[in-house]
Amino acid sequence: MATSMIHRKLLEIQKNMLSFAYALTMNRDEAYDLLQDTTLKVLDNSDKYTETDNFKSWVFTIMRNLFINNYRRAMRHGVVADYSDEGYLINATAEYSQDTPEDTISVNEIMGILSTFPDEYRIPFSMHLSGYKYNEIAKEMGLPVGTVKSRIFFARKRLQERLHGYR
Repeated sequence: MATSMIHRKLLEIQKNMLSFAYALTMNRDEAYDLLQDTTLKVLDNSDKYTETDNFKSWVFTIMRNLFINNYRRAMRHGVVADYSDEGYLINATAEYSQDTPEDTISVNEIMGILSTFPDEYRIPFSMHLSGYKYNEIAKEMGLPVGTVKSRIFFARKRLQERLHGYR
């Protein structure tokens, strides 16, 4: 599809995109950021769009995926934003978020248990904990994605069994 056609179609649905972005984020500024990110992503990937696809659903899928990826990234990095009037409560549990010696010992014990696992389970599980996606782990290890998922599942299951009576 010609770039000018994509620009025109994109301009036609800007209001719908903003409404959808606001429904996802529930914050005006974040909605505008998501709208901008989506627009850039659509323009960067315009060569992947075919005229047989529904343009609006293609764009909304890109927006939804960007929102989900941003949310996951924020959760993985511990970013918390509270825009409510009770924002001061966000620090109410700060004393519980600090590491205690007991927490450090339990993390060390968990890492010790993980180190006893065979490499075929330990490596993909550790990579997954570090934030790698299944397809990235599969590519790095030269394995099918399904194999990576099952190894992570079995490593998690084995870890749960070993920690069953913990505390």
